[in-house]
Amino acid sequence: MKYVLGLDTSCYTTSIALVDLSGNIILNRQIPLDVVAGERGLQQSKALFQHLHRLPRITEELRKAINPKNDLAAVCATSCPRPVEGSYMPVFMVSHMAGQAFANILDIPYYEISHQESHIQAGIASAGGPQASKFMAIHISGGTTELLNVMDCGTSYQIRIVGATQDIHAGQFVDRVGVAMGLLFPAGLQLEELANRGNENEVVIPSSVKGLTISFSGAETCAHRLLQRGARKEDVALAVYNCIIKTLGKWIINAMDAYRLKDILLVGGVASSRILRSKLTERLKRRDGGIKLFFADPVLSRDNAVGTALLGLKLYRHHNGFDPATKSGAKGED
Repeated sequence: MKYVLGLDTSCYTTSIALVDLSGNIILNRQIPLDVVAGERGLQQSKALFQHLHRLPRITEELRKAINPKNDLAAVCATSCPRPVEGSYMPVFMVSHMAGQAFANILDIPYYEISHQESHIQAGIASAGGPQASKFMAIHISGGTTELLNVMDCGTSYQIRIVGATQDIHAGQFVDRVGVAMGLLFPAGLQLEELANRGNENEVVIPSSVKGLTISFSGAETCAHRLLQRGARKEDVALAVYNCIIKTLGKWIINAMDAYRLKDILLVGGVASSRILRSKLTERLKRRDGGIKLFFADPVLSRDNAVGTALLGLKLYRHHNGFDPATKSGAKGED
């Protein structure tokens, strides 16, 4: 059996994944980078340094799973944030250069894709859709809050940003409020635990949506004021998530009116929230039963290399005439 290796080194996670030539996930490791308590993030240089120090660890994980010399068919890595010319972020140079090194040493194909394409591929694979060639996607995390018009091109995705935040990202909103409460960065899981104990509508944080542009800076300011006035952390935490849910609900309705696409894929760390998933689904169901929300599996909502490996598999099949039904290809791989 042969495998495709996926590598992704994002702002806060070192990820490695293996899929076999039938698309089965064999290995998925997501190793969070270390952030000092009280800090609200990492500088790119420090994140890159940590990724480099994790390379021996991920190569050991790979060696335990398979025999790389004999079993790897191809390597795919993220080399940039988005699939557009000029898109660049230093952290992705680690996955890109490590992927090239693997491929050169083993004399196997190397493919490079964007981090955003990897998120979309992981989302579609784990959510079972959208199946349509054109759909909307929301990439919502600590580093991205974008509304996307997506076209599936087979071995890649054509992605056009049609809406975005005009200030901070949704994940930054969550993390900044969480750190202010004394939670560790990233604060999403801890803040959601508090939110589960909050009283509905005890406090309210207003949402800001103007057409396809959204904002969270005012919401963050409101949350800090509530905490300073003595509001319960649990109630503020719930209000933070309710604000994000209201914002996304209005955003999606506006996008549907503008583009007439009702299939919406949600990916990114913030989209892994169970509160967000259940409440947003119910909110939009009341508004328009024709809207279909597709949520990536919570593990694959966050940064991962599974989508990278799966896109690498698509590229490998395309270049080698591989038939997954017979598990054979033009070069006789098995």
